[in-house]
Amino acid sequence: MNRKHRIYALVDINNCYVSCERVFRPSLNGRPVIVLSNNDGCAVARSQEAKDLGIKMGVPLFQIKDIVEKHQVIVLSSNYALYAEMSRRFMKILSDFVTPQEQEIYSIDECFLDLTAYAANYDLTEYALQILQRLLKWLGLPACIGIGRSKTEAKIANHIAKKNAYLNGVCNLVSMDPCSTEALYSRIDVSEIWGVGRKHTKKLNGLGIHSVLDFVMASPLMIKDQFSIVMHRTILELHGLSCIELEHTPEAKKQIIASRSFGQRVYHIDDLKEAMTFYVQDAVHRLRDDGLLCGCLIGFVQSNPFDTSKPFYNKSLSLPLPEPTDNVLVLSKLATAMIDGLFTKDIAYKKCGVILTCLEPKSSHSFDIFTDMKTIALSDSLMDSLEAIHTKYGKKKLGLGASMLPNRAWNMSRDRLTQNYFQWDQLLVVN
Repeated sequence: MNRKHRIYALVDINNCYVSCERVFRPSLNGRPVIVLSNNDGCAVARSQEAKDLGIKMGVPLFQIKDIVEKHQVIVLSSNYALYAEMSRRFMKILSDFVTPQEQEIYSIDECFLDLTAYAANYDLTEYALQILQRLLKWLGLPACIGIGRSKTEAKIANHIAKKNAYLNGVCNLVSMDPCSTEALYSRIDVSEIWGVGRKHTKKLNGLGIHSVLDFVMASPLMIKDQFSIVMHRTILELHGLSCIELEHTPEAKKQIIASRSFGQRVYHIDDLKEAMTFYVQDAVHRLRDDGLLCGCLIGFVQSNPFDTSKPFYNKSLSLPLPEPTDNVLVLSKLATAMIDGLFTKDIAYKKCGVILTCLEPKSSHSFDIFTDMKTIALSDSLMDSLEAIHTKYGKKKLGLGASMLPNRAWNMSRDRLTQNYFQWDQLLVVN
């Protein structure tokens, strides 16, 4: 089928983090709930009730304490393990409705589906409603679906579905009356268009383009001349010409970063080494999941850049490896040794981390003629055994040094963390 005659759907979980928490805690339904970022800093997810109170995305918790106390807002720490597992099940359910080539996992709570082949035999609005019903019945997750002739149009359709309850969670712009589409577009700010950022919005406003309808009615050639080929492609997509295809193979990673801000200031070198060991284990886990080897290691430490009472301290070191590796013991030993060169006394450290770079596929790596392959085989066997233990008993049952022990000085602040309901020792108990 010609690329310009395609039909895409965007499936998006409503208020994802909050919705995941509500599945296991129904008492949160109907109440204002927010989920915080790392170290319980800013609101990164809000229930509709919280949005109605005026709580904005990304606002620091300390700025909304009055609202939280006055309206008894439920405040939770981010439970990433829970959200990742719910996301995996969400994507698995969607895969039952399309072929693997017709699905693109866009983010933890968003997925594109190519419904072109189904248009001849199905009412796509009804098909989308079936998807929503299954997600709600099997996972307990509310979602919305936007259907359009391009991915950009599907994105804006999803926004319309979320903002208009009468659509019952599905906005199908392909079959919608053009006059109704224009009326809806006229009420949506141009900044809601996929890929239109703050700077583009300001420039578009200066050209008299304030709504999505204004943008659609603009000249594609003018948009290309005033902006870029990317914005030209965006307007063509909103005209129904599909210019962005589904992406099935994720782009090869150029680096893997593992870093977190500390829950409190860290002053001692041993604490920094513990934290660095923890982050290396996290980075190597992702490295092996992707079947990669690391050829260069970068370690860094930082003080608080927002503390104006003290000079900002930021230092990093890099170390090219003689032989690319995915051995956590080797990489951890090198990374913690870096701390000796990064550490300076009397600095209140806020953050440290490790970057694995110069990555290459393990399957295609050619070892040097002098490489001891028995050592490589033993290393692979050790890492396989370690991963098997983590898979069966959890990541914190066996770790390097003291990095997995609780209540470390460098641990993130997660005082409002809920349990991981998918672990054996944290399963819900029915009385």
